[in-house]
Amino acid sequence: MKTKTIVLIHGLFVNNTSWKEWKTYFETQGYTVHTPSNPGHEGDPVNLKNNIPQELRHVSFDDTVDNLVKLIDSLPEKPIVIGHSFGGLMVQKLIDMGKAAAGVSIDGAPPKNVMAPFSTVKIVWPVVNFFKGNSPFLGTKEWYHKAFFNNYSKEESDKLYERVAAPESRKLARDPLFKASAKLDLKKPHQPLLFIAGSNDKIFPAAFSKKIAGAYKDSGSIVDFKEFAGRSHFICGEKNWEEVAEYVLGWIQKNA
Repeated sequence: MKTKTIVLIHGLFVNNTSWKEWKTYFETQGYTVHTPSNPGHEGDPVNLKNNIPQELRHVSFDDTVDNLVKLIDSLPEKPIVIGHSFGGLMVQKLIDMGKAAAGVSIDGAPPKNVMAPFSTVKIVWPVVNFFKGNSPFLGTKEWYHKAFFNNYSKEESDKLYERVAAPESRKLARDPLFKASAKLDLKKPHQPLLFIAGSNDKIFPAAFSKKIAGAYKDSGSIVDFKEFAGRSHFICGEKNWEEVAEYVLGWIQKNA
């Protein structure tokens, strides 16, 4: 029997509410769908911006992994894990741990042992900025328009910011640069992996996503890559997100 459980994992700068449409989409296809929040990210993004959780000062990479593993271990079967951005790195980590039946990394962050390009470092510097300590980060409307909502007008981007943007943990954003647990074994056999990229992604360029996929070396394991033309880092929420979800559905029906 094919796996019928999905865990959708959100990335940085947003929270699990960003998966609302995807959850409904996959539920109508007969899947049981879970959309956990990372520690310190629970609630309405509007309220979170107005009352920034101080827990974000302490949230770590390992805390986030443990939170997901606790959920997965409570499920009746190994799920398909689908993650966006930092959630894509969580997907790779869970596959590395043998916790998932298959994984989909959408505009995903890299593990410790795949170096990001300078363009990525430059655009995420406001959050990883070491001079800011562990103070929670809240991106400006201008930063989100540049990094996330670059396929929209400034007016449209500002409206999306109010609805979608959430404060973030600087520690969580930095941890994969230093944590040994963020280094993955890219040579061992693993469950199927799909990497999806948007050609207009300003945080993780499509060529970099393809590089991450190419870092997996076991010839007997499935690693697929798909680039969507014109899509930004907001690929899961922007116009025509259904096309991406439909592609993911077809892939998991074949491979999971």
